[in-house]
Amino acid sequence: MAVQVRVSGPPNSNYLVGYPGISATLPRIEGKVEVRPAPGPASCVTVSLVTIALIRRETIHPSADSVTKKHLAAPRKEITDIVGKEMLLFRSPAGKEFERVLSMDLPFVLFIPVGRGGEEIARRVPPASLSLHSRTAETYYELVVTVQQTHQEQRKYAFPVPISRYDTLSTFGMFNRPETVEKVSDHLVTLGINLPRRSYGPLDPVSVYIKLSPNPDWIAKAKRVTIQKITIAVEEEITYNHEGDEPSKKVNRLAKQTQAVGIKMPEAGYLTNLGLVYPAKDLRDADGIVPRGKPAFPMYTVTGFTTTGSLYKIEYFIVVKAHLTGAKDITIRQPIVVCPLDHADCKEEMDAAKQAAKDAAHVNADNPLPAPTIVRLHDRNAWNSLGLTMVGNQCRLLIE
Repeated sequence: MAVQVRVSGPPNSNYLVGYPGISATLPRIEGKVEVRPAPGPASCVTVSLVTIALIRRETIHPSADSVTKKHLAAPRKEITDIVGKEMLLFRSPAGKEFERVLSMDLPFVLFIPVGRGGEEIARRVPPASLSLHSRTAETYYELVVTVQQTHQEQRKYAFPVPISRYDTLSTFGMFNRPETVEKVSDHLVTLGINLPRRSYGPLDPVSVYIKLSPNPDWIAKAKRVTIQKITIAVEEEITYNHEGDEPSKKVNRLAKQTQAVGIKMPEAGYLTNLGLVYPAKDLRDADGIVPRGKPAFPMYTVTGFTTTGSLYKIEYFIVVKAHLTGAKDITIRQPIVVCPLDHADCKEEMDAAKQAAKDAAHVNADNPLPAPTIVRLHDRNAWNSLGLTMVGNQCRLLIE
C-alpha cells in the first residue's frame, strides 16, 4: 500500500536552525518525518526502513542565456552530493521484513558541515542556494526521505529547502579593515587606492580613495603626464567548471562611475574620492507586485553574490582605471565580497546570530533527538491514539 510522507519543521519556525557559515550557531535542519497510509487513517501500511538526507544539486549551462548558443553548446551539466550524512530514522526489528503501522512521527536533526578544508565535499560548508539568470548556474537543496516498504519496493520523496550563507556579512570585523593597493605605469606614475571595507550588499555605498603620485626620480617627465579621467566599476566574474579541465569565464559590468580630470600631473600628486551605489535587483513585476518565489530559493535583491560551488564560482572586483596621456593607463582590479544583504540587514542578522550561538551552547550534538512516535497496528489502543475506534469491522471516530 502507498504511503503519504510529509516533512514538518519545529512549531512556528523553519527547518533551518542556526546560521550556515557561522559554526558557533551549530547550523542544522530540524523537524520530523510523518509517515501515513495514503488511503487514509483507517488503513495500515508496511514499513521496513526510513532514512533522510540533505541532497545538494548543482547544474551549469553557460550558454543558456544565449538563444543561438544554447542549442549548439554542450548539454547541461549536473552533479548531486549528500551534505553531511544520511540519517537512519527507522528500521524493522531483526527477523521481521517489515512493520505494519498506522502512523509514524520520526524526529530528525541533520547538522550542516562547518569545516572549510579537507578533500571530502561532505565536510565543506555548503554553498548558498542560488539560481542565476536563465539558469546558467544553479544550486539547490532537497530533503530526500527514503521509505522502503518491502525488500523490493522503495520510494523517495523530495522536499526543497532554501539555504543561505552568513559568513559574508559586511558587519564582520575582517571585512572592515582598510586595504591599500598600488600599481606603477612606465616608472612615471603610481596609482594607489584605499578601500575602507571589503564586503558590500545591495544599495550599499562603495567608496574608494584614489591617489596618483609622480615618480620623484623622474619628476620632470612625470609632470608632463596628463590625467584625462578616472573610472571606477564593479565587475562580476563567473567561472564555470572552475575545477575541471576546460573552465570558462564570463565578466559582467554591474556599475560604473567616471570622473573627468583633464589636468597635468601635479608635483604633489592628485587625490580624489570616487564612489557609487552597489546595484540592487527590483523584485517587483510590471504591476508593482512581488511575485511568489520558488520554494528552493530565497528571495535575493541582488543578481548574484560571492559563492563557490563544485561546478562554478562567482567573484566580484572593484576596477579602478586611470586614463593618462604620456604614460600607459593604469588599472587596478581588487577583489571584494558581495553579500545578499545590505549593511543594515547584516547588523540585524549579526545580533540574531549571537543569540543563536548562545542557544546552540545548550544543544547536545551527540543525542539531540526526542523519541519517535510509532503507532503499530497491533498496539493496544492503537486506533484510539489516532482518534478512531473499531466498531465491528468498521472504523469510526472515537467519541470520548
